[in-house]
Amino acid sequence: MHIETVFYILLSGLAALAITLFQYFYNTKKGGRLYGFLSFFRFIAIFGVFLLLVNPKFYSNNYSLEKANLIVLVDNSTSIVHGDSVKAVEGINTVKNAIKELEDKFKVKTYSFGAHLKDSVPLRFQEKNTNISKALASVNEIYANTNTAVVLLSDGNQTVGEDYEFYGKRQNFPVYPLVLGDSTSYEDVRISQLNANKYAFIKNKFPLEIHLSYDGYGAVSSHLQVFSNGKQIHREVVAMSRISNAKIISVNIDADKVGLQQIKVVAGSFPNEKNTDNNQKALTVEVLDEKIDVAIISDILHPDIGVLKKAIASNEQRSVSLFSSSAAISSLEDMELFVFYQPTSAFDNVYSFVKQKQANIFTVLGTHSDLGFLNKMQNNYLFETGYPVQEIFAVSDPSFSKFDISDFYFENLPPLESNVGFFSPMGIQDVLLEMYIRGERQESPLLAVTEDNNRMHMLLVGENIWKWRLQSFQRDLNFKNFDDFIGKLILYLSSSKNKSRLMVEYESMYESGNTAKIKASFFDETYSFDSNADLQLNISQESSATQQELPMLLQEGYYEADLSDLAAGTYSFSVSEKNNGISRAGSFTILDFDLEKQFLSSNYKKLQRLASNSKGALFFPEDITVLIETLRTDQSYSPIQKSKQIVVPLIDIKITLLVIVLAMAIEWMLRKYNGLT
Repeated sequence: MHIETVFYILLSGLAALAITLFQYFYNTKKGGRLYGFLSFFRFIAIFGVFLLLVNPKFYSNNYSLEKANLIVLVDNSTSIVHGDSVKAVEGINTVKNAIKELEDKFKVKTYSFGAHLKDSVPLRFQEKNTNISKALASVNEIYANTNTAVVLLSDGNQTVGEDYEFYGKRQNFPVYPLVLGDSTSYEDVRISQLNANKYAFIKNKFPLEIHLSYDGYGAVSSHLQVFSNGKQIHREVVAMSRISNAKIISVNIDADKVGLQQIKVVAGSFPNEKNTDNNQKALTVEVLDEKIDVAIISDILHPDIGVLKKAIASNEQRSVSLFSSSAAISSLEDMELFVFYQPTSAFDNVYSFVKQKQANIFTVLGTHSDLGFLNKMQNNYLFETGYPVQEIFAVSDPSFSKFDISDFYFENLPPLESNVGFFSPMGIQDVLLEMYIRGERQESPLLAVTEDNNRMHMLLVGENIWKWRLQSFQRDLNFKNFDDFIGKLILYLSSSKNKSRLMVEYESMYESGNTAKIKASFFDETYSFDSNADLQLNISQESSATQQELPMLLQEGYYEADLSDLAAGTYSFSVSEKNNGISRAGSFTILDFDLEKQFLSSNYKKLQRLASNSKGALFFPEDITVLIETLRTDQSYSPIQKSKQIVVPLIDIKITLLVIVLAMAIEWMLRKYNGLT
């Protein structure tokens, strides 16, 4: 208590005493025991009131012992058991019981993990994926700014997520891995990866890339077989050794039938190979008969032509051919969409052919365009002539709703050049981009589309869009944003007028254990996303008569159905909107594939590097006593005694008020009892 507070308490006592003496003994000859009692209670009441005004504070110290945290992370994936779950559970329970000896020094908490960290649950070793780095990151977040050690019970085989070996350098707490599983290395041939395009086109060949690897010290030969829809289409013998332990084999496969083409690759096992689950892999390729042939017609050389060709052909479902206006009409027969770049009167024959073919057109105008010829050859737009060459800036029109172009960034794009001035549409026009010249919005658009008798005509009135693609690369370090924008324009022009209002997105093949989802988008008659749609998914397995109906749940801008619980097999499905009767169908396959079974031995070397990076140590099950002793003797985990000072003001002590009230009450009753006023 401060000396100043003591002074005020003494002053309060003297003041209370003075007031009491003045009230009871000043100018009066009365006295005796009664007045002594009355003055005593009066003094207590007044002194108590003064003490509350001074409000002295009382201090006390509480001491507590804070233990360090010991987090036990148990790998609950299928690679731990390899068919002997009883033995795995007994081994883990032995370790957990031994760690209980440290409860006098640590606060012990156990978690299990597969793809995600979970609070301690019964260990069934059914997790299909392992993400060690995510489990460690979750522990770092939960126990941030605490004294913590982590004991990791795992075989070190991770199937998803960031490489935990490198994550260990950012690990906040020391990690003490305890290796589970067999640490013996076995000879093993495995197919580590298959690469193929997601789509192929009918009557074409598509490449399949096979990554084959070998772990061992001898020399082996494996018979590699490739099957397409159950039929063997390729076979070869691959020789491998300790030095030449990785091979990449390329096979060209015929896309001879529209639909899903299931590809299976099998690597023959050698005698005494212990793990054969990783000797085969499968994938599917969707064979399409929907390739779009696009013709770009131009009589001048310009960077825009190369940019358009690259952007359109960035989608493998489109092919692009370049022609001049003098090209033979017979060479244009198979073309489905035409891009006219700065047309002139030389385009007369080509324009006549396209009008007769009833094909859609994308016209790009610039400083070399003949606007008088365009007024003569088409009836979508009427152009005024005689304008000078000007710089044109683009701003997106928010009212455009035919398809979504919001992903493309139009801010700070370089200007285009054109001598096109005012022009008026001859029919219904949808504006994608507005035209700005010298900061003022023009009545005519920069990019627009009109429809006439089921034909679409898109018009861009500026050249030098190659600068837009370059700007996109400077911003994103890739051309994807620009190419996707051009791709949406081409996709819209290549579609029929009655485009589907129900779009379904799904994979043709899923691996069991991974998340299988079907997504859908539904649009109203103006092609705006409809968040009130009633989408139902009907799904049936081809090998059985079972069917089930699931509602598709609304997410952020799409609908989704989770099919993770489905067993391996081939399924057909349909998505329908109940109120409008619109539906879409498809099929997919779930493979009976367990990535965890690809590992036979524990990856203790990687766990060792994790321990080193996090300043921990590696242990094996037979070293459990060493682990316990290491944690017990490490002084950095010693319990810390912490003191907490508690400050209690007198005004918070309720008994003070009780004493004051009681003193005043006793005084009042004594005075009344003795007839005093």
